[in-house]
Amino acid sequence: MIANQEIFFLPDAGPLITLAYADALDLLFKPGWTVQIADMVLHEITRNQTPTSKKLGTWVKKKKLTILQTRVFAQHQKEQADPAIAARKNSLGELAIQELMSHFALTNPVKTGVFLFEDHKIARASFMLPDNCRKVSTRAFLLFLEEKGWLASAAEIERKAILAGRSFSQLRFPL
Repeated sequence: MIANQEIFFLPDAGPLITLAYADALDLLFKPGWTVQIADMVLHEITRNQTPTSKKLGTWVKKKKLTILQTRVFAQHQKEQADPAIAARKNSLGELAIQELMSHFALTNPVKTGVFLFEDHKIARASFMLPDNCRKVSTRAFLLFLEEKGWLASAAEIERKAILAGRSFSQLRFPL
Protein backbone atom coordinates (compact mmCIF):
# COMPACT_ATOMS: atom_id res chain seq x y z
CA MET A 1 0.00 0.00 0.00
CA ILE A 2 1.24 3.44 -0.90
CA ALA A 3 1.90 5.94 1.91
CA ASN A 4 -0.59 8.83 2.09
CA GLN A 5 -3.03 6.97 -0.16
CA GLU A 6 -6.62 6.77 1.03
CA ILE A 7 -7.52 3.29 2.24
CA PHE A 8 -11.07 2.00 1.90
CA PHE A 9 -12.29 -0.43 4.57
CA LEU A 10 -15.08 -2.82 3.60
CA PRO A 11 -16.38 -5.13 6.32
CA ASP A 12 -18.38 -8.25 5.56
CA ALA A 13 -21.55 -9.09 7.50
CA GLY A 14 -19.87 -11.39 10.05
CA PRO A 15 -17.45 -8.83 11.52
CA LEU A 16 -20.21 -6.20 11.63
CA ILE A 17 -22.46 -8.59 13.55
CA THR A 18 -19.64 -9.55 15.94
CA LEU A 19 -18.76 -5.92 16.64
CA ALA A 20 -22.44 -5.05 17.07
CA TYR A 21 -22.81 -7.78 19.71
CA ALA A 22 -19.78 -6.31 21.49
CA ASP A 23 -21.07 -2.72 21.16
CA ALA A 24 -17.80 -1.98 19.37
CA LEU A 25 -18.76 -0.95 15.82
CA ASP A 26 -16.87 2.33 16.06
CA LEU A 27 -13.60 0.37 16.29
CA LEU A 28 -13.81 0.21 12.49
CA PHE A 29 -12.87 3.90 12.38
CA LYS A 30 -9.78 3.63 14.64
CA PRO A 31 -7.22 3.23 11.81
CA GLY A 32 -8.57 6.34 10.07
CA TRP A 33 -9.58 4.45 6.92
CA THR A 34 -12.72 5.31 4.96
CA VAL A 35 -15.35 2.78 6.05
CA GLN A 36 -17.79 1.81 3.30
CA ILE A 37 -20.31 -1.00 2.95
CA ALA A 38 -21.38 -3.17 0.03
CA ASP A 39 -25.10 -2.97 -0.71
CA MET A 40 -25.43 -6.76 -0.48
CA VAL A 41 -23.73 -6.79 2.94
CA LEU A 42 -26.09 -4.08 4.19
CA HIS A 43 -29.02 -6.14 2.94
CA GLU A 44 -27.69 -9.27 4.67
CA ILE A 45 -27.33 -7.55 8.05
CA THR A 46 -30.72 -5.79 7.98
CA ARG A 47 -33.13 -7.97 5.96
CA ASN A 48 -34.27 -10.11 8.90
CA GLN A 49 -35.06 -9.11 12.44
CA THR A 50 -32.08 -10.29 14.50
CA PRO A 51 -30.52 -9.18 17.78
CA THR A 52 -28.24 -6.82 15.80
CA SER A 53 -30.16 -5.87 12.63
CA LYS A 54 -31.72 -2.68 13.96
CA LYS A 55 -28.51 -1.59 15.69
CA LEU A 56 -26.53 -2.12 12.47
CA GLY A 57 -29.03 -0.33 10.25
CA THR A 58 -29.12 2.64 12.63
CA TRP A 59 -25.31 2.71 12.89
CA VAL A 60 -24.85 2.74 9.08
CA LYS A 61 -27.29 5.67 8.78
CA LYS A 62 -25.85 7.56 11.76
CA LYS A 63 -22.29 7.23 10.44
CA LYS A 64 -23.46 8.11 6.90
CA LEU A 65 -21.49 5.25 5.41
CA THR A 66 -21.18 5.17 1.65
CA ILE A 67 -23.10 2.17 0.34
CA LEU A 68 -21.32 0.74 -2.69
CA GLN A 69 -23.59 -0.61 -5.42
CA THR A 70 -22.85 -4.06 -6.84
CA ARG A 71 -24.16 -6.20 -9.67
CA VAL A 72 -24.44 -9.02 -7.14
CA PHE A 73 -27.09 -7.15 -5.17
CA ALA A 74 -28.88 -5.99 -8.33
CA GLN A 75 -29.11 -9.61 -9.49
CA HIS A 76 -30.29 -10.71 -6.03
CA GLN A 77 -33.08 -8.11 -6.10
CA LYS A 78 -34.09 -9.24 -9.59
CA GLU A 79 -34.25 -12.86 -8.43
CA GLN A 80 -36.24 -11.91 -5.32
CA ALA A 81 -38.81 -10.07 -7.47
CA ASP A 82 -39.39 -13.02 -9.80
CA PRO A 83 -41.03 -16.05 -8.13
CA ALA A 84 -40.05 -18.20 -11.12
CA ILE A 85 -36.36 -17.78 -10.23
CA ALA A 86 -34.86 -19.65 -7.30
CA ALA A 87 -33.00 -16.85 -5.53
CA ARG A 88 -29.50 -17.63 -4.32
CA LYS A 89 -28.68 -16.64 -0.76
CA ASN A 90 -25.32 -18.19 0.14
CA SER A 91 -22.11 -16.15 0.15
CA LEU A 92 -23.60 -13.19 -1.70
CA GLY A 93 -21.95 -10.64 0.60
CA GLU A 94 -18.56 -12.22 -0.09
CA LEU A 95 -19.31 -12.21 -3.83
CA ALA A 96 -20.23 -8.52 -3.66
CA ILE A 97 -16.99 -7.72 -1.85
CA GLN A 98 -15.06 -9.76 -4.43
CA GLU A 99 -16.75 -7.68 -7.13
CA LEU A 100 -15.68 -4.49 -5.35
CA MET A 101 -12.09 -5.76 -5.02
CA SER A 102 -11.96 -6.24 -8.78
CA HIS A 103 -13.41 -2.77 -9.29
CA PHE A 104 -10.79 -1.27 -6.96
CA ALA A 105 -8.04 -2.92 -9.03
CA LEU A 106 -9.42 -1.50 -12.28
CA THR A 107 -10.06 2.05 -11.03
CA ASN A 108 -7.64 4.74 -12.12
CA PRO A 109 -6.01 5.67 -9.88
CA VAL A 110 -6.10 2.25 -8.27
CA LYS A 111 -7.96 2.19 -4.93
CA THR A 112 -6.47 0.46 -1.90
CA GLY A 113 -8.95 -1.76 -0.08
CA VAL A 114 -8.93 -3.65 3.19
CA PHE A 115 -11.67 -6.27 3.40
CA LEU A 116 -12.73 -7.53 6.82
CA PHE A 117 -14.05 -11.10 7.10
CA GLU A 118 -14.86 -13.50 9.92
CA ASP A 119 -12.09 -16.02 10.50
CA HIS A 120 -13.99 -19.04 9.16
CA LYS A 121 -15.03 -17.15 6.02
CA ILE A 122 -11.54 -15.90 5.27
CA ALA A 123 -10.08 -19.38 5.74
CA ARG A 124 -12.27 -20.81 2.99
CA ALA A 125 -12.13 -17.84 0.63
CA SER A 126 -10.58 -18.85 -2.67
CA PHE A 127 -10.75 -15.76 -4.84
CA MET A 128 -8.08 -13.72 -6.56
CA LEU A 129 -6.94 -10.87 -4.34
CA PRO A 130 -5.64 -7.88 -6.33
CA ASP A 131 -2.25 -6.44 -5.26
CA ASN A 132 -3.94 -3.26 -4.03
CA CYS A 133 -6.25 -5.12 -1.64
CA ARG A 134 -5.80 -6.90 1.66
CA LYS A 135 -8.08 -9.21 3.57
CA VAL A 136 -8.01 -9.46 7.32
CA SER A 137 -9.93 -11.48 9.86
CA THR A 138 -11.90 -9.95 12.70
CA ARG A 139 -9.44 -11.32 15.27
CA ALA A 140 -6.42 -10.06 13.32
CA PHE A 141 -8.03 -6.62 13.03
CA LEU A 142 -8.71 -6.49 16.78
CA LEU A 143 -5.12 -7.56 17.50
CA PHE A 144 -3.86 -4.87 15.11
CA LEU A 145 -5.86 -2.25 17.03
CA GLU A 146 -4.45 -3.58 20.32
CA GLU A 147 -0.86 -3.49 18.99
CA LYS A 148 -1.34 0.12 17.88
CA GLY A 149 -2.65 1.07 21.33
CA TRP A 150 -6.12 1.92 19.98
CA LEU A 151 -7.76 -0.89 21.92
CA ALA A 152 -7.00 -2.06 25.44
CA SER A 153 -7.83 -5.73 24.79
CA ALA A 154 -8.76 -7.61 21.63
CA ALA A 155 -9.75 -10.60 23.77
CA GLU A 156 -12.16 -8.41 25.75
CA ILE A 157 -14.07 -7.43 22.59
CA GLU A 158 -14.32 -11.09 21.58
CA ARG A 159 -15.47 -11.99 25.11
CA LYS A 160 -18.12 -9.25 25.09
CA ALA A 161 -19.49 -10.49 21.76
CA ILE A 162 -19.67 -14.08 22.98
CA LEU A 163 -21.27 -13.13 26.31
CA ALA A 164 -23.87 -11.08 24.40
CA GLY A 165 -24.81 -14.17 22.37
CA ARG A 166 -22.54 -14.11 19.32
CA SER A 167 -21.43 -17.53 18.13
CA PHE A 168 -17.97 -16.32 17.20
CA SER A 169 -15.80 -18.39 14.87
CA GLN A 170 -13.47 -20.79 16.65
CA LEU A 171 -11.22 -20.95 13.58
CA ARG A 172 -8.28 -18.62 13.62
CA PHE A 173 -6.64 -17.22 10.50
CA PRO A 174 -3.98 -17.78 9.38
CA LEU A 175 -4.42 -21.49 9.96
